[in-house]
Amino acid sequence: MQIMMDVAASGTKLPFGNNVLTAVLGYGVVFLGLMMLMGIVYVMGTIFKAKTNRLEPLKVAKLPTVGSQSPQKLKEPQGEPAPGTAGEVKLYGVPDKEAAMIMAIVASQMGKPLNELRFKSIKEVKEDEV
Repeated sequence: MQIMMDVAASGTKLPFGNNVLTAVLGYGVVFLGLMMLMGIVYVMGTIFKAKTNRLEPLKVAKLPTVGSQSPQKLKEPQGEPAPGTAGEVKLYGVPDKEAAMIMAIVASQMGKPLNELRFKSIKEVKEDEV
């Protein structure tokens, strides 16, 4: 005795074995597609991990320490400035560290090396002075 199933689209009856074979092949195609997608995601992950590891910054060696010399004991530069420097900068109410950051930012925004720019003075402007 053969078991028959109804197929809604065509209206014909198919044997039970054909229905099982169709279902198994359908599931197989879906799982094969999922495995291929999993493989693609895995390969892309290894590519991005390798790219991230390659872009990590190099480890910087420790700079030698100055020792017990205090800033007061350091000598003032003598003679002419080195080639490419722009002389001295007068600072009005601005610490040296902030002045250096301002000069670096200006050089970066202008796209020029710092030694090609000349800063005459840097003054802090308060809001009530504007």
